[in-house]
Amino acid sequence: MKAQYELEVAAMRLALAEAEAATVHGDVPVGAVVLAGGVVVARRHNERELQGDPTAHAEMLALRDAAAGARGWRLEDSTLVSTLEPCPMCAGAALSARVARIVFGADDPKAGACGSLYNLAADPRLNHEMEVSGGMLAQECAGMLRTFFASRRGG
Repeated sequence: MKAQYELEVAAMRLALAEAEAATVHGDVPVGAVVLAGGVVVARRHNERELQGDPTAHAEMLALRDAAAGARGWRLEDSTLVSTLEPCPMCAGAALSARVARIVFGADDPKAGACGSLYNLAADPRLNHEMEVSGGMLAQECAGMLRTFFASRRGG
């Protein structure tokens, strides 16, 4: 368990670096990493503004890249690590991909779908459930978001 935790912390640090990269093109600083077999198979950041695409969330892009690398849509036994609690779209995509585990940093009380507002990860009515662990490096993840939005407001 300690090795898994250390791997997930390292992945979250990569996700934070990705989140920082999103700010270069004016996107909300969210980063995501997909781990499979203890290896990083994808890492991305938000690109909604860059691509003009409402689905270009960090998690969606990372899942797409991971599936392309796996040459298939099933990402069983993988872990999605995100700096922000996934929204319904991203949690739904992780469910569809059969992701085993989601690890996130900051809670999202306005759109979080892994416990804050909804819990798509543990809805027994759906065909798959995912283990969720929130709060990893939460202060760093939330701080990056606060700084970004404060700069947008001019303060």
